[in-house]
Amino acid sequence: MNDALSQLQVRLQHSFKDASLLERAVTHRSYSADHNERLEFLGDSVLNLAVAHLLYKQLSDLPEGDLSRVRANLVKQETLHQLALSLQISSCLKLGEGELKSGGQRRPSILADALEALIGAVFLDAGYDVAEQLVHGLFQNVAINPQMQAASKDPKTELQEWLQGRKLEILKVKARG
Repeated sequence: MNDALSQLQVRLQHSFKDASLLERAVTHRSYSADHNERLEFLGDSVLNLAVAHLLYKQLSDLPEGDLSRVRANLVKQETLHQLALSLQISSCLKLGEGELKSGGQRRPSILADALEALIGAVFLDAGYDVAEQLVHGLFQNVAINPQMQAASKDPKTELQEWLQGRKLEILKVKARG
């Protein structure tokens, strides 16, 4: 294991029993067929559950809809990108040549995905309690505010929801081709 990955384990406060999980978590699909997308899928679910539990405890008077809105705000790409930067994940990423040349190690989506993959890797390596502890540690310095706005939806979705809410006919939009 290289020094960058050893340092990442220190920042994560988790020493992997199965180092291959850590290696895979920082491997982008442009680099190898053994990449992090399945770990990202798993980590996304662990992250959502851990943040939901955190909010359930911290915002005990908030109703379900508001908790969902705050959670969506916390697990969005922008927040995860900032957390990935604080962990210096970019120094550990394994990217293909094209991604390297195009600045992939700074791309918010790649960094956010790698963070989710790391959460998934910790879950597989040590179980849910350790993964939840990692997530709670990551979010300890993130402002959690009951008034957080929901993450923006795309304009088409917003229009469709607005029309549905008023029992108006939903537009059928054809894709341009």
